[in-house]
Amino acid sequence: MTAENLGSDQSSTGLGILVGYDGSELAARALEYGAAEAARRRIALTVVAAYTVPMTIYPNLASMPEENEQEASHSAVKKLLTEAAELLRDHVGPVSYRAERGDAAGVLVHLSADARAAVVGARGRGGFIGRLLGSVSTALPSHSHCPTIVVPGHRSDGPEASVVVAADGSEGGRLAMFTAAEVAASRGSALEIVTVLPAGDEWLYWYPELDLGAEVSDRRRQQLEAALNPELTAVSQQFPELRVGATVSIGNPIDVIAELTRTAQLTVLGTRGRGSFRSALMGSVSHGVLHHAQGPVMVVPG
Repeated sequence: MTAENLGSDQSSTGLGILVGYDGSELAARALEYGAAEAARRRIALTVVAAYTVPMTIYPNLASMPEENEQEASHSAVKKLLTEAAELLRDHVGPVSYRAERGDAAGVLVHLSADARAAVVGARGRGGFIGRLLGSVSTALPSHSHCPTIVVPGHRSDGPEASVVVAADGSEGGRLAMFTAAEVAASRGSALEIVTVLPAGDEWLYWYPELDLGAEVSDRRRQQLEAALNPELTAVSQQFPELRVGATVSIGNPIDVIAELTRTAQLTVLGTRGRGSFRSALMGSVSHGVLHHAQGPVMVVPG
């Protein structure tokens, strides 16, 4: 990597896979994940390190450092990007490196407008310190212009693992489903479409006119299984070589989906849904899944 790579503007050609890097262990895993995704799609990879310049007041000239805060911060970020370039020394595709001044979440959200997907680690340091699963993990998936992949410590990337997508029949769920199908097809993996039917009192949120009971539970489950058939057909028609399955699970959506991340190659969610997912997907459900996920999670904006 040369100095000219730092901050180079790729907006005219697209940023491809956008990776937020801060030097942490999980950021390195996100970088590896993003590089593999870029290679599979045969598109560019863009690595971003964000920094802020604190406002400092010095009592006198003698106390001022030889290098001002902005220069020091920029130098530290360039060092991080050089480190990232070393980690990517075997990557064969095009890579660009950007040192961006600003809040980590804001920088990534802004750049996501020209990216195919954004990838970040579940926790970080430096520009991302203590923020992922805080403001970055909620702001980026909630406001990103492209799908966001959050990479935790555990990964399930074996070829036998499926791509799993949570669907609820909403438009956002369908968008997530077809995005997941495209990802699965590009990886040669199977796709599992999962609908989660809340148990107990949570049912009344979806269908307040229903009475609780085992008979109602079985009947509604059968209805949802039947409703998934057209979805399976639509995906199979668009991706004829893709292996597709569908299941209906009953339970707490966060618990069910988080458990699926344990073995899924990738778990895909939409930002908006209906029923138990409405306006809560980027709140309690998505935050809960991201917080407890043991495998990569992709959140698709609706």
